[in-house]
Amino acid sequence: MNIVVASSEVVPFAKTGGLADVCGALPQQLSALGHQVSVFLPGYRTVVYGDFELHELGIKLEIPLGNKVIEGKLLRTTLPNSAVPVYVVSQDEYFDREALYGEKGSDYADNCERFVFFSRSVLEAVRILDLKPDIIHANDWQTGLIPALLKEEYSSNPLYENIASLITIHNLAYQGVFPADQMALTGLDWKHFTQSEMEYWGQLNLLKTGIVFADAINTVSPTYAKEIQTAEQGCGLEGVLVERSDCLSGILNGTDTGVWNPETDTLIPANFSADNWPQGKVICKQHLQKLFGLEEDANKPLIGIVGRLASQKGWAMILQVMKQWLDDRDVQWVVLGTGDPDYHTILTSLYQTHPHKLGLRLGFSNELAHQIEAGSDMFLMPSQYEPCGLNQMYSMAYGTVPVVRKTGGLADTVTDADHSQETGVQPGPANGFVFEEFETQALEAAINRAVDVYCHDKERWRELVAAGMRHDWSWAASAKDYQQLYEQTIAKKRS
Repeated sequence: MNIVVASSEVVPFAKTGGLADVCGALPQQLSALGHQVSVFLPGYRTVVYGDFELHELGIKLEIPLGNKVIEGKLLRTTLPNSAVPVYVVSQDEYFDREALYGEKGSDYADNCERFVFFSRSVLEAVRILDLKPDIIHANDWQTGLIPALLKEEYSSNPLYENIASLITIHNLAYQGVFPADQMALTGLDWKHFTQSEMEYWGQLNLLKTGIVFADAINTVSPTYAKEIQTAEQGCGLEGVLVERSDCLSGILNGTDTGVWNPETDTLIPANFSADNWPQGKVICKQHLQKLFGLEEDANKPLIGIVGRLASQKGWAMILQVMKQWLDDRDVQWVVLGTGDPDYHTILTSLYQTHPHKLGLRLGFSNELAHQIEAGSDMFLMPSQYEPCGLNQMYSMAYGTVPVVRKTGGLADTVTDADHSQETGVQPGPANGFVFEEFETQALEAAINRAVDVYCHDKERWRELVAAGMRHDWSWAASAKDYQQLYEQTIAKKRS
């Protein structure tokens, strides 16, 4: 197949979240399966003026936006350690900025215009480069206009009429909602500005647009695909998702084993595998304890947390448990993350009063993230919702047992230690601790169970660690699922 992937983020060029990881790893796996893959990315400052080898193609883009024409150009590079081409849509007025989507807590006012330009540029570049794709894989609201343009504006052109479209929803909470007058920028007829298509409570919704017009829709875990069809997690789009449920599926993200692999990871103090993990993890744990000024004791349970300090991640509950446990329990905590200033304040206060039990770094460090995954005994992810989640998979690969809430991709990857049957779609034995209710009491009970097994049932703990480490969390299986989804979508388009 000939596949075009369009995304507003691609590792290592530009990243704010998991979208970038997917669009950096999946194309390489698809290429390894023998497919021709091209990736499109906006020419952000970090890309065009960063430390990447870009080649001028001498191709000028002239893109209509409302009543004006905007010029841009195409640059070319490749994904690292591969031959997969990355085409960069360069337009400094739109993309030469400090951040990807906004600054100082506010989105850029012209985000609709910026990503309409990018979406149209992808479709024009496909023709100019003579790529002849079988399918265009759009990702999130930033490329949600592509399926609509393919179906409504480009369908009469023989070069485009057989191109199928897929849109992946990485997080339904981000929808690209703009004032109604921005509809004019899309170039599509106002007849599409209706409740059944592009309109959402009197505004333009670009993710809804992609969902309505795409030939297929998927999201990043099977459980999340079900959850987003409910009022609780549908973010106002559950109705249209139920209507299109016959085209909606979930494929679990994979991990980049070239980066997240305890056997080869150069960022951790000792490498280890499923065969010799006890020795390696002791070294990594002692290094982590020393790094954060914690008591260096291999037998004390150490709980790691890496990620955004946000209510969605369960921080109100975590802090209630942490406050109590820092006083009453001989358990260590290490936290790496940034986010809500109120959580910063509370954590800083707890750190100041319990520096030998709580290690804290407010910010982000890739090296430290690897060291926390490798050195912790348990990893905490009590999310209110989690479309897929990668840290629970990283944790299991590194012999760190996850404690998670049963939602989204967490439900699909973590099987509770007390259950003989798996809780999600992934086959295999128990590999963690799972709770269901999004409440402090349920979280604390799950952590209690984990600490109890760690301290009093070493054989059971070894079984949990081994189950997590021996499972294949790589992109290999997921890429084959995408291959099958592409094939089905193309066949349906051409039938």
